[in-house]
Amino acid sequence: MLLLTKAVFSIMIGFFISLICALLFIPILKRIKAEQSLSRYLQDTHKKKQGTPTMGGIIFILATMIAMLLLFYLQKITWSYNILIVFITFIGYGLIGFIDDYLIIKRHNNKGLTEKQKLLLQLIISLIFFYYFMLAGNEPLLWIHTFHIKIDIGWLYGVFILFLLLASSNAVNLTDGLDGLAGGLSAIAYLTFGIIVFQTGWLDGYESIGCFCFILFGSLLGFLVFNVSPAKIFMGDTGSLALGATLGALAILTRHELLLIIIGIVFVIETSSCILQRYYYKLTHKRLFPMAPLHHSFEKKGWNERDIVKLFWIIGLFGSMIALAFGVWL
Repeated sequence: MLLLTKAVFSIMIGFFISLICALLFIPILKRIKAEQSLSRYLQDTHKKKQGTPTMGGIIFILATMIAMLLLFYLQKITWSYNILIVFITFIGYGLIGFIDDYLIIKRHNNKGLTEKQKLLLQLIISLIFFYYFMLAGNEPLLWIHTFHIKIDIGWLYGVFILFLLLASSNAVNLTDGLDGLAGGLSAIAYLTFGIIVFQTGWLDGYESIGCFCFILFGSLLGFLVFNVSPAKIFMGDTGSLALGATLGALAILTRHELLLIIIGIVFVIETSSCILQRYYYKLTHKRLFPMAPLHHSFEKKGWNERDIVKLFWIIGLFGSMIALAFGVWL
């Protein structure tokens, strides 16, 4: 019952702090014209979204960190290297996204950080991650938790960390194309990981990490009040990179990397559609889908934006339920 109470309380404070942050930041972002330029491919379908402020990830990042610091101050949760890893990933990737958003806004186009600049910054975060991961007493094991398979890969585990953080952050970033889509799917994923983390009593600081997941879930619910269609704010790269990378970090810490594929099944589908589209076009000079990521193909087919989002939310929810049944219960 205590864990359930902690989860409910964490969701509540995350939600209310996020609402307050949103009410404070949205007018500021509008005033400074923090607007993201629309891609030329979306000028027709998304024209009405022109002028909507971006960088909204600040809202749930700040809300989550305020709530966590409050719980630390009240001594309701404890400090550990593992929660530090989560913080470094969450804030670090949020900063990368913030810089990218800032450059896009400043230049009035969609050219932010270059791929090499992003990769360098992500490499730095991955190295810090790996350092504290080893310092926390974790072993560099490719651990397929469900099948009890452990393979020690030594320093190559740092490369594995970089790959997973890159993949997960970019997957959420690609999915962030419709009002409420990435935010809703991320909320489902963090709720799922919160439940999973509370079952990993062997992980140092598991209760603190679980509370982080539930706080972020609540913060995302608060953000979605303003992000669902018609959106008053977009999360931007500030939010999507932070959300995606931290999901990867949680999968690594809980040794549930394979479950991440099921929990983030929509993110996987969206990313796969982009990869398939790119290579199919290179081979045939034709498009496999009307437009990638996949949610834009549904738009091209005449689907209503809200219907697409609801469908993808349902798929994400079923993926998470399967992951919980397979990874926690069975």
